[in-house]
Amino acid sequence: MAETVGFIGLGRMGHGMAANLSRSFTVMGFDVDAGRFAGLEKVTRVDSVAAIARGCTCVCLSLPGANVVEDVCLGREGLAGRMPRGALVIDMSTSLPSVSRRVAARLAGDGVAFADAPVSGGEAGARDAALAIMVGAPRDTYDRCLPILSAMGRSVVHVGGVGAGGVAKLVNNMIVGAAFAVIAEGFALAERSGIEAGVLYDAIKDGWAGSKVLDVSAAAVAARSYPPGGTVDMLVKDLDYARTLAAEAHVPIPMSALAHEVFVAGQAAGHGKESQPSVIELWRAASG
Repeated sequence: MAETVGFIGLGRMGHGMAANLSRSFTVMGFDVDAGRFAGLEKVTRVDSVAAIARGCTCVCLSLPGANVVEDVCLGREGLAGRMPRGALVIDMSTSLPSVSRRVAARLAGDGVAFADAPVSGGEAGARDAALAIMVGAPRDTYDRCLPILSAMGRSVVHVGGVGAGGVAKLVNNMIVGAAFAVIAEGFALAERSGIEAGVLYDAIKDGWAGSKVLDVSAAAVAARSYPPGGTVDMLVKDLDYARTLAAEAHVPIPMSALAHEVFVAGQAAGHGKESQPSVIELWRAASG
């Protein structure tokens, strides 16, 4: 356990990841909400990003968005200029590939390596060290990341250079978002036609419609219970990033754009803090 790893961002995803990481490495943690350290007995709490930068040879980030990532890495109180040469930053947030490349270029000037390594698998995957991790980095940086990421994920795949991990994650969430949206409208149509959610699920789950998204959606829709893990707010943000990436690449993504509008409507209707299947309540409200 020679390497000391810093972990910044101990929310729903970061908490579980930091806990698993602390089983194999010495971990120092920082979060603006001190209450998030509950249950992280093996993570040493520090009071600033600067303390993480000074005390760690590797820093992992799990942050809410690209603007926060950029501020934590490059801002006045950030990592840049404070970490030793030869250090490593692994950003496990869902961010914009353009931001990842900008951060990587700035840190490279300090002799600090950078990888974007966003994750999929939700809060349960973070808790169970069962995440799928998509890594964008030069090969030697990926090789250095691998033991650290393997402590948190079941699948760790090198996708390409810096930014490629973020591209893979945004495509992942385009597929997931479209699936959540069409499942919501399909289950709403079935309900209006007299078929209960549980019956429909049993009828289709072993066919081509079967998926993790269907499993999660059917249970939530049947119970009308939408406790947050992933949320509508998060998917709105991620699909917005996908639309930004698509515009930069001049690639049309009409299905993802429509799914984004469904989740924006869910957000506007007050479901932002609930899990993604809650958008079915848009159809239920319309039916009176």
